[in-house]
Amino acid sequence: MAFQEDLFKKTNGRVSEKWFYTYIKNSPTKLPRIDMLNLLCLYSDEQNWHAFKAKHGASQKSLPKNRRKAQWLIFSGLLIILFTMYFIRKKNNTFQFCMVDEDRKEAITQIPIDIKILQKNLSPIYIKTDSLGCFTYVTSEDIIQFIVRSPYHKTDTIVRHIDGNANSVIPVRTDDYALMLQYYSDGSMTEVQKRKTQLRQLIATDAEIYQLFPQHSGVELYSKEDFIAKLLIPTSSLKHIKILDKRYTNGKITKLKFIIQ
Repeated sequence: MAFQEDLFKKTNGRVSEKWFYTYIKNSPTKLPRIDMLNLLCLYSDEQNWHAFKAKHGASQKSLPKNRRKAQWLIFSGLLIILFTMYFIRKKNNTFQFCMVDEDRKEAITQIPIDIKILQKNLSPIYIKTDSLGCFTYVTSEDIIQFIVRSPYHKTDTIVRHIDGNANSVIPVRTDDYALMLQYYSDGSMTEVQKRKTQLRQLIATDAEIYQLFPQHSGVELYSKEDFIAKLLIPTSSLKHIKILDKRYTNGKITKLKFIIQ
């Protein structure tokens, strides 16, 4: 549970599920062990149970004379302080991500990217990237998991922790098959030529391009122009291309390995 995780982060100590339900969810008949009391006091920024009692109990003249009842009142006060501190500490985290084309290293702004945010025990949240290719999401959770999807990009699942959110750029792979199929179906030869120009700029003239075959049955070497031609014809084989390795030099692809599954 969230409180137990926060307790561990601050004190490096844990309480069990059984303990939590015994003392927090129910009406216990006796106080927790002294080591558990010391742990809870440490979370509340007190040195130990003895110090907490001295600060919050002995000075209160209104406490009953019965020692057991007094102890329970002090313990109840400790629980109130614990959960007050927990909700103060439990701040919202702001995640911000921007989608960029994995090859061209440019922000994807032509069309909005569909984002499906996955939540524990809750229905997903659906949002889209803005005009800059970015989206922002605020949550009390430290980890975000979301699926990136668009008609012209390959679907991917992303998981990020708030502590690793400094690099908020998400590379997204273009689905060449879907893209070229759209160009041809619309009769947009201008877009086909535009894509051809983009690929020529992206791939080095002397790039080494290899097609690997299943079951290690062989390797075929492609020239730059032959490989571009393959990408520009939306055959069914293009739909199943998987890039195995891709290396860049000065912003251009110099070595590429792919397989058709």
